[in-house]
Amino acid sequence: MTSRAHLPKLSSLPKARAQAARRAADALAATLDLEPYRLQRTMPRPNDARPVLHLEDLSVIPFLDGVPGVELYQHRARVRAADGDLYAAVSAPVEGYDAYCERIGLGHAHFVAAAATGSPLEVAKACAHGAAFAELARHARASGGLVVHPYMANAAVWALAAALHDETGEDVTVIGPPPPVMWIANDKAAFCRLVADVLGEASLVRTEIATTAAQAAEHLGEVAGCCDTVGLKRARCASAMGNRVLDSQEVLRRGPDGWRAEVEDFLTETKWDGEEELLVVEWLRGARSPSTQLWIPPEGMGDPVIDGVYEQLLEHDHGVFFGSRPSRLGPAIDEALAVPSLLVAVALQRLGYVGRCSFDLLLADQEGGPDVRFSECNGRWGGTSTPMHLVDRLVQGPRPHYRAQDFVHPGLLGARFNDVLATLGEQLYDPVTGKGTFILYNVGPLAASGKLDVIALGASPEHADELMEEALPKALGLT
Repeated sequence: MTSRAHLPKLSSLPKARAQAARRAADALAATLDLEPYRLQRTMPRPNDARPVLHLEDLSVIPFLDGVPGVELYQHRARVRAADGDLYAAVSAPVEGYDAYCERIGLGHAHFVAAAATGSPLEVAKACAHGAAFAELARHARASGGLVVHPYMANAAVWALAAALHDETGEDVTVIGPPPPVMWIANDKAAFCRLVADVLGEASLVRTEIATTAAQAAEHLGEVAGCCDTVGLKRARCASAMGNRVLDSQEVLRRGPDGWRAEVEDFLTETKWDGEEELLVVEWLRGARSPSTQLWIPPEGMGDPVIDGVYEQLLEHDHGVFFGSRPSRLGPAIDEALAVPSLLVAVALQRLGYVGRCSFDLLLADQEGGPDVRFSECNGRWGGTSTPMHLVDRLVQGPRPHYRAQDFVHPGLLGARFNDVLATLGEQLYDPVTGKGTFILYNVGPLAASGKLDVIALGASPEHADELMEEALPKALGLT
C-alpha cells in the first residue's frame, strides 16, 4: 500500500510562508473581473442535495487532433459521477460501460445525450441547446438546483450554468475556477509568472516568453547559448502536443535565419493563432517528471490539500504523457515536491481557483538535495487525477500500489467492450471481494482506435508494472 501520511499539510508550514503566497497573488487578483461569475461560484450550502452534472469539455485546448479517439474522452466523466448524478456527452456510452460502472460500485448515474452543435469536443455548448438543455432544466427544477462539475471550467461551462439558472430560477453553481483564473492556471506563460511571484525565478528552468515569432526566434538563440537542450512550447497545449525539443549546438550552428525558420515551422505545425504567448525554455534532459495532485476548496472553506505525488510515464523526446503511478521517490523528495506545490496552490486559491488541480514538476539530481522546478499546471481533471480518484472511490483503506495508463494495441481495433470484460473475467477488480487486478475506464476509443485506459492494482510497484506490461496483454490474447 502507498502512504499519504508523510505528505505535508498547509497547517504544518510556517504561517508566514502561506501569507507571503497570498500577498504575491493579491496584485494579480486586483486585475481580475470575477463579478460576471458571482452567482455561479461555489459557495457553502448546508445539506446540499443538488445533483451534480459531470462533463468533459476539452474544446479550449488547442492541437488535440494528434490524440487518437480524443472526441470520445468525454465519457471519462462517468467515473466521477455518483448515485443520482448526471453526466453528459455528445456520443452514446459504449455498450456495457454503464452497467460495468454500476457493478463496480460507482452508483447509478443518469446519462444526458447532447446533440453536437459544432466540434464534438464542445460538450458544454451542446448541453446549452435543445433536448439536453430542457432535460437539465427539469432536473434543476426538481432538485432545487444543480452543480456543474466539469473537466475544465471554460467559459462555455459557466455560460451553461448561467443559462440554467436564468431558465429555472434555481441555484446552479460550478465547481471550478472562473475563466480568468482558469487561464492563469492552464496558460504556461501566465502560470510561470505566478510561480516566479510566489517562489522566485529559481523555481523555474530558464524561461523566456515571446508574443511574436521574431521574439521567439531571438529567445531561441539566447537560451540555446546557455544550456544543452532547448524547448519551444505553446502556452495552452496539453500532453506535450505543443512542444518541440532541440539540440542547442544544432540550433546555434544554424544561426538567426535558422532560428526564425525553426520557429515558423513550429508555429505552422501547431496551428498558432498569432495571439497566444510562446515559451522558449531550457529543457532538462534526464530529469524526472513527477506531478503533485491537489484539491483546492473555495477560499475560507479549507486549505488546499495534496492528494498525492505521482511519477508521470512519458514517451518520446518531447515528453508525451501516457500514464502514471504513485511516487516511488521516497518521503524526503515527496515533501520537497509537495511544499512548494502547496504554496502555489494557496496563491491560486487566493485568485479564486476551486477544484482539481495538478502541477507538473522537474526533478534533477543535485548534491545538496533535490532540485525541484515547476514546469506547468493542469487546472483541470486529467490523466493522473482521474484514475487516482477512481482508485480512491473503489478501494477501501490505504491507496494501493497501482499503475494507470492508456493501453493501445492493433489487436483491439474493432473490439467490443463487453467482449473485453468477458475475456478478462475474474481478473477484473471486484470492490466487494477485493479480488482482481484490473479496472477499465475511458473505453470510448476502444473499437475505433484499439485503445482504452487501464488501472493495474499490484501487491508492489514492481508487481503493478508486471501486470500492465505482461499479464494484461497475455490475458487479452495479444501476445
